Amino acid sequence: MAGNKIPEDTARREFLQGAGATAVAAMGTPKWMTGFVREKLGITRSAIPGLRAEDADAIRAEIEKRHDESVQRLRTWIKLPSIAAENRGMHEGCELMMQMLREAGFGGVWKMTTDGQPGVFATLDAGAPKTLGLYFMYDVKQADPSEWTSPPFEAALVEKPGLGKVMMGRGAVNQKGPEATFLAALHAIRGAGKKPPVNLVLVAEGEEEIGSPHFPQVVRRPQVLEALRKCVGVTMPFAAQDMDGSVTTYLGAKGVIELELVSSGEKWGRGPRRDVHSSNKARLDSPAWHLVEALATLVTPDGNDPAIEGFTAKARPLSAAEKKMIAIAAKRLDENTAKKGMGVQHWVHDVSWEQALELLVSKPTVNIEGLVGGYTGPGGKTILPGRAVAKLDLRLVPDMTAKESLELLKAHLAKKGFGDIEVNMTGGYDPTSTSADAKIMVAEETVYKRHEIDPVVMPRLAGSWPGYVFTGEPLKMAASHFGLGHGNGAHAPDEYYTIESKNPKVQGIDGAAYSHVEYLYEIAASA
Repeated sequence: MAGNKIPEDTARREFLQGAGATAVAAMGTPKWMTGFVREKLGITRSAIPGLRAEDADAIRAEIEKRHDESVQRLRTWIKLPSIAAENRGMHEGCELMMQMLREAGFGGVWKMTTDGQPGVFATLDAGAPKTLGLYFMYDVKQADPSEWTSPPFEAALVEKPGLGKVMMGRGAVNQKGPEATFLAALHAIRGAGKKPPVNLVLVAEGEEEIGSPHFPQVVRRPQVLEALRKCVGVTMPFAAQDMDGSVTTYLGAKGVIELELVSSGEKWGRGPRRDVHSSNKARLDSPAWHLVEALATLVTPDGNDPAIEGFTAKARPLSAAEKKMIAIAAKRLDENTAKKGMGVQHWVHDVSWEQALELLVSKPTVNIEGLVGGYTGPGGKTILPGRAVAKLDLRLVPDMTAKESLELLKAHLAKKGFGDIEVNMTGGYDPTSTSADAKIMVAEETVYKRHEIDPVVMPRLAGSWPGYVFTGEPLKMAASHFGLGHGNGAHAPDEYYTIESKNPKVQGIDGAAYSHVEYLYEIAASA
């Protein structure tokens, strides 16, 4: 098989239902324990440290046997909307995830109250010498059903051309699909009569999609810190494969601040306190134009470079080693595919592909997510709005911090004459960094290469996740993402996660589950 040694789901079923399965049955041997079947499907009995070949076969057979159960688990999870931004289904979402953790073998599962939505702390004691940390989230982004080809909370199984059977729904790939797949791995290990090769410490939140404002309240509890300090690192289940089966790994992630800037006649002391007839613009100031003027000071005239005073002063430049990493990535990743995927024709300033990748991982940004003021319905309303709001996100790179960056923004606005504009931070956190030599990074690379995947390595993910609570003070741990499998559409319409792949280079949910089994055993065997 090109690129993988775990069988692609659909091909495996078709083969086992045919003459190969009949021949195996005639020999009276379990279907996953014959050299003939393994050779036919491209599976090797190659040594996974600490896992005997017959036990590996038994676990893989359990994954296959529990396929429908795994799919139903994910479907149940997606069908329950848990949207922090709307305060929708959060209690139920937390309870459902806690139930799933218990069913997967976690002996201790505790709801952790915060000043916002609750978090979860869970432990699985396998009596093993090593312990791995896990990060989960149970909240998802909002979804407008009118933009979807299948209802976002129906969790429909649909055929995707060139890929196979996928589950479509909000949270399918971000993050319920990969998390449910990890749980499927634990069910299979236990179903095969084995214990996980490592102990597990899991921390979860219900506010990742609103900037994780209260997640530190979960992680920094004494009992949680004590448990995490025993871990070799923290991993987040991930669907790392692109549609061509390739994998990119990241040695960290950018930080982020999400906030609102609010301009109002009431706070400004100029312009109307409420909407008035637009004819009054001849004699009144406009809070909306006041906001536009303030926004224009935050970036260069073309909108592409931050202009907040001092904002980028501490941004760490790319090292020679990181530039070399990106140069290699530029040769291996396809520029046209990246542009087509986003529907764009040009990079900023018309830079080269390699420069675009450098900017992606190293440049701090100031972005307008949304801009709202006055009337936006059909036709006109001829009003002068008394209030206008801009939703922004600011991406941060190492050595910047969310706290300092927020203060620099406020000071900048005040100095430029916009001190009246409200700055309401809704969430955010610092960047993360993890060494390529960390045990969790070495383990994930080992698993990928066992599947004949040579991962592209990038200095950091341009997106953000709250891994800073692990990589920063007081824990200073390694943190990363891992998992075979494929999905797409996070935060967008028609989000999906691959269930049964027809592409031999891409794993479905079963192959992805087995990759987590391999990863756990690699962690257990790490020096």
